[in-house]
Amino acid sequence: MPLLCATYLSNKSCNECHPDIYREYQASWHAKTWFNDAFHKKVAGKIPVYDCGRCHMPSAKNLKDMEEGRTRPNPIHKRQKDAISCFYCHTIAYVRAAHRFNEIQTARQAEGYKPTLYGALENPDDSDKHAMVHSPIYEKYACLGCHGHKRNGNGVLIFQTVEGADGSKKCIECHMPETSGPPEKMNKRSRQVHHSHRFAGIHSAAMRQKSVDIAVEAAGESLSVKLKNKMGHPLIIQPGRMKYLHIEIFRDGRRIWQNFADNPRDDRQACFVTDFVDDRGRPVAIPYFAKKRGFVNNLGAGEEKTLRYKVPSLHKDDRIVVEMFVVLAKPSCAKAIGLDEKAFTRPLSMKRVETKVK
Repeated sequence: MPLLCATYLSNKSCNECHPDIYREYQASWHAKTWFNDAFHKKVAGKIPVYDCGRCHMPSAKNLKDMEEGRTRPNPIHKRQKDAISCFYCHTIAYVRAAHRFNEIQTARQAEGYKPTLYGALENPDDSDKHAMVHSPIYEKYACLGCHGHKRNGNGVLIFQTVEGADGSKKCIECHMPETSGPPEKMNKRSRQVHHSHRFAGIHSAAMRQKSVDIAVEAAGESLSVKLKNKMGHPLIIQPGRMKYLHIEIFRDGRRIWQNFADNPRDDRQACFVTDFVDDRGRPVAIPYFAKKRGFVNNLGAGEEKTLRYKVPSLHKDDRIVVEMFVVLAKPSCAKAIGLDEKAFTRPLSMKRVETKVK
């Protein structure tokens, strides 16, 4: 359970010295929560307690009350509106692996002393806002408290991002690359780069493009599509998402074959999704209520998979188009929560490849 003993510093207070980082953070999905993310709010509104808070608004003073159903998020609380706040991430001292979810321990601070915020520098400049110290959290812990794994109250695994000895270093290298500009306004040390706090991921077209490789081989009546997950985590993590391949063959400008017509689930091998069911095997759209997993199709970190199809006899110069899409709110989930915002329900292209039969 998070424990915040130090005097809380709001995100806006960090903006005074770190304006570039603050702007990046505000544009990121770490800044999204109950109050400004329709998908999150609609899912959370369907469950009896706010079971999402320990990761989505971990600095809240009344987190236990929300988790036990005695209250709901309220915009009057700045700690709640700060979402996954600057202060919270920079006070993570340790993460203990546990069965349901990892448990985060934040830095304790004696009363009357400035908060201890962990940073990457051994001897940072003095600040009237914080006493920053060097910490190994960036190598091991920082991301794993929330992004490690999660099980619901029935013990069902909702997601698993990393396994074994994997730490935060790989997460930071990919999702927080160095970008131009000093990390703080005064810039006494004339630093020219800092780690981006946009936390680029599935919402970034560039990140989607480089996350997977697609290779196509075709001859006679055979078509094979080889996929490689280039990420350091599974292709599907968040249980509300769905990724799929749409494969089409064109001859003389006319489509002669496709792997599905309307529903990506009609091609099970090319639809990557995690489904949940109740104790009688009936579909459950919201993982909080799941009793077990149903259909699961995924690719692990770095995993390769070849999909094979029997197709109409191919002719020279037939054009084959393969495109991978992601839907941020899979149809079953969007329907269950009444979500119709196109930003979450329309397919987003990840990668598209096109080849001709030789």
